[in-house]
Amino acid sequence: MIISHFFSSFFPAFFLLQEQAAERGSSLLDLILRASPVAQVVLLVLFLFSIASWAIIFAKARATKRARQHSAQFLQIFERSKRWSELHTKAAALKESPLLAIFLAANDELQKQSRLNLDAVQRVMQSAAISETTKLEQSLGWLASTASAAPFIGLFGTVVGIIIAFQGLSQAASASIQAVAPGIAEALVATAAGIAAAVPAVLGYNHYLNRVKLLAAEMDSFSLRLLNFIEREAAVFVQSERVERVKG
Repeated sequence: MIISHFFSSFFPAFFLLQEQAAERGSSLLDLILRASPVAQVVLLVLFLFSIASWAIIFAKARATKRARQHSAQFLQIFERSKRWSELHTKAAALKESPLLAIFLAANDELQKQSRLNLDAVQRVMQSAAISETTKLEQSLGWLASTASAAPFIGLFGTVVGIIIAFQGLSQAASASIQAVAPGIAEALVATAAGIAAAVPAVLGYNHYLNRVKLLAAEMDSFSLRLLNFIEREAAVFVQSERVERVKG
């Protein structure tokens, strides 16, 4: 009964407000300016959340795009390269590729070794892959927090606005729906703002998390292929040493 009474009161109030807004030439900005101080603070917080989320979305769009492009170019060079030195020379410019970081980590480890230890090389590559994945995931937590918290922040502003509207109704000379409708509409702006901040954040989080997972899988696959490459290089080196000994 209470819920049905609320909706039977709310919807007429909403449509009445729309008619009044059309007559007065009212706009969304007018609703925001007439909102309570608490609602305005909530809207400001949601606006800052939204700005930060969009900044992260654009930054991640650029970072993941560059990482995918450079990784694709790196893999092409890797497929064509027959020697380790050739791969090192041609791929050095692809600094945005996480695969390059794995390759350089393996190269540094090989330079330190006096005897080939593939287990140590694999551990170093795994550590580099984790570091690159963490770097790609950076700031995604903010999108997740915005997606989960923004609707509740907006709901808080709406609840406070409705409480203030009904308090004003109790003090009014005549209790009518026309008296409370503007206050409810102003309060509902906070909920709309919360949803507007949350939707891009959750879509951006899911999209770029999926991209990071694809890049992480590509890094794991490349690490295994690079180990095979190192084994082939080691076999060629050992064979060349044997040939030199025979000639000597």
